[in-house]
Amino acid sequence: MIANARALRPSHIPSDLYHRDAKIRQLADALEPIADGDTGENTLIFGPSGTGKTTLARFVVREFERETLDLRWGYHNCISGSSKSEVLFGIMRDAGLGADLRKTGSPTSSFLDRLRESDRRVVVIIDEVDVLEDDTTLQALYEIPNVTIVAITIDEDDLFAHLDSRVQSRFRSAETIHLERFTHNQLVDILQARIRAGLRPGTISSDAIDYIADVAAGDAREAIGILRSGARAVSKDDDLSKITVEVVDDNRTAAREEIHLERVEDLGTHKRLLYDIIEAAGEVPGTELHGTYEQRSQNPKAKSTRRKYLKNLEEKYGLIESNGNGRAKVYAVPGF
Repeated sequence: MIANARALRPSHIPSDLYHRDAKIRQLADALEPIADGDTGENTLIFGPSGTGKTTLARFVVREFERETLDLRWGYHNCISGSSKSEVLFGIMRDAGLGADLRKTGSPTSSFLDRLRESDRRVVVIIDEVDVLEDDTTLQALYEIPNVTIVAITIDEDDLFAHLDSRVQSRFRSAETIHLERFTHNQLVDILQARIRAGLRPGTISSDAIDYIADVAAGDAREAIGILRSGARAVSKDDDLSKITVEVVDDNRTAAREEIHLERVEDLGTHKRLLYDIIEAAGEVPGTELHGTYEQRSQNPKAKSTRRKYLKNLEEKYGLIESNGNGRAKVYAVPGF
């Protein structure tokens, strides 16, 4: 059934990106000056969840690296760590720079100096950039001549509403790429490409592919997750030989649960603690949530930062839900 499990993971960077040709060219053009020994244009990528923002960035930079010897690149998702030191450490580690530096104990200036002293141009991909705790992270990276920033998030207005005015002015002139949700037919094409790469021939019906594209409603991450769950279910059941509409229906909930758990696993320490408190309680008032967090955290974040975390956990990732306002607000983990 499964020929290449990696091809069925949403995080997998495929050999080709379907229905993103214009966006690929736009980002490639922004990076093109690097090939001439210059700095690329800083780029902001916006779009709903499941539109391939991260895949687009990593795909284009990977291809550009193959063509340009004078390039390093590093990726960091701020949901897994949003402090200045966590972001810089994540970028450095992924770019193969500063192996001797540590996330804690090394001053952030050491990370910045190492980037500045790099023997190659550096592209830094910062995912979920709106979760950053400190705007000076972007400011510091912007000021390094050999660094090009590719920043990713969902909503443009929301990002600029929370940026410091100095950082805003720097990034208002950045190249901007907007991604829309995939159409039904586009999702079918994406699924078929993943199927060719990851499954043996004849192991899924055309009706099932069409049904996955339908229920995923333009979200490629969810579509690929449903495909993966269906393939896993058939592989484990000797009575099944093909992914059918019925198999997809039976495993939709399992797919959504798996995507949910993957997002939880990506959470950084403080975001994960807030989530764990809510999950363990089943339902918890906001005042109790913050009190429990302050008791359990060795170095608690400010309440304003926590509110930002909670807003992202709810509105961007769907990991929690809330009812009420102000002191009457109650948090819970949604059911499937």
